[in-house]
Amino acid sequence: MSDKDRIDMDIFRVVTRAVAESDNLETMVNHMAQLLVAALEIKGCNMFILNLEAEELEVLATFGLSTAFLGKGPIMADRSIGCTLKGDPVIIPDTTDTDLLQYPKAVEQEGIRAIVSIPIVFNREAVGVLRLYHHKVWNISERDVESLMILGENIGLAAMFTLLVNSLQFVNKAIQDLPMELTRLLRER
Repeated sequence: MSDKDRIDMDIFRVVTRAVAESDNLETMVNHMAQLLVAALEIKGCNMFILNLEAEELEVLATFGLSTAFLGKGPIMADRSIGCTLKGDPVIIPDTTDTDLLQYPKAVEQEGIRAIVSIPIVFNREAVGVLRLYHHKVWNISERDVESLMILGENIGLAAMFTLLVNSLQFVNKAIQDLPMELTRLLRER
C-alpha cells in the first residue's frame, strides 16, 4: 500500500516555475532541492550530474544532509542505486531491507529510512540523478513517482538549456573582449 499523493498541482507548479525562471544552473538546482524537501516534508535531497570520465555521480545540489554524509566517499555510478542511470526510477521504501546501497552504514547513521532515486534525463539519456531521502519508511505513490519523472526530464532540459546559454554568454563576452583591430578583421570576413 502506498502513501497518499504528496505532489499536488501547487507543488508541481512551484517547482516547475523554479526550473523555468532561472538562468543560473547552480541557483536553480539549489532552490529546487530546498523546495522539494520542504514541500514533501522529507529529510533531504541531492541532485547529481553524471561524470562519464570518472564514472561517478557528482553533487550538483544538496539540501538537508550532513557534511559527514556528503563526505562519505565517491558515489560510483554503477554501485549506487545504478538502475536509475538506465532511465528507471528506483524506490527503496525501507533502507534496512535492500542491497542497492553503496554506503549502507552512512545511510543508517544519517537516519535515512527511504530513498527515491529519479533519473535526470536529457534527449532520452540519463545525465544525472535526483535523490530524495526520507527519515521514515516511505511507500511513495505511483502518481508521485510519475510526477517526479516528469520533473527529472524538466531538470535535464533546463540544465542543458542553462549550460548552453551560459556557454553562449561566455563566447559573446570573449568576442567583446577581443582587441578592436581583430574584431574589425573578423567582421570583414
